[in-house]
Amino acid sequence: MFKKVRNDIASVFDRDPAARSALEVLLCYPGLHAVWGHRLSHWLWAHNLRLLARWLSQVVRSFTGIEIHPGATIGPRFFIDHGMGVVIGETVEVGADVTLYHGVTLGGASWSKGKRHPTLEDRVVVGAGAKVLGAITIGSDSRIGANAVVVKSVPANSVVVGVPGQSVARSRLRLPEDRPDLEHAIMPDTIGASVISLMARLDALEQLVTHHAPVTGPHVPEQGMWRGEDFSI
Repeated sequence: MFKKVRNDIASVFDRDPAARSALEVLLCYPGLHAVWGHRLSHWLWAHNLRLLARWLSQVVRSFTGIEIHPGATIGPRFFIDHGMGVVIGETVEVGADVTLYHGVTLGGASWSKGKRHPTLEDRVVVGAGAKVLGAITIGSDSRIGANAVVVKSVPANSVVVGVPGQSVARSRLRLPEDRPDLEHAIMPDTIGASVISLMARLDALEQLVTHHAPVTGPHVPEQGMWRGEDFSI
């Protein structure tokens, strides 16, 4: 019991540079309080004290703003940063060293009574506002970008961005001993890359039809900024 508490506190220091002391973490981290409350409610759930388990989970929700169904299975060193608005469904399965930010939903996408919520494997990071829906699996060491909506399974060592979520394989595989990948605001621009490809194709077709060089060609965004002439605005 005390070893789990120490590991939980250590996981906060590993993943939140704002943490200053163990006492501050104990008193001021609702994500930690929600995880501890879930462990108790999950024990009640597993021992068929289902109504009491649900009541306790709702009490914890009212204090922390984090709703974790007591039926969910949560692995060690699970960390919810900030936490307000997090919802975790009944059949969710979470591996070790997983990190969620505020506004995350691990939700169901089916009326069936069986497995209908996501499985997050080890060391997954889910960015603020992301929605992971359905009985899908997010592979280990993957990162879900902020506000992404993920409805399909994702292989290990991926980055997922956009609505619906687009999976991008990492150029360098992350290893279990790497530090947690918390850069959930760094996201590849898959839509922008597609627009560049389409503009290049259109220019090539215009040149083929008119036998003239294109007046303007597609531009790569400079420091994240597109040019108005690329969109006729």
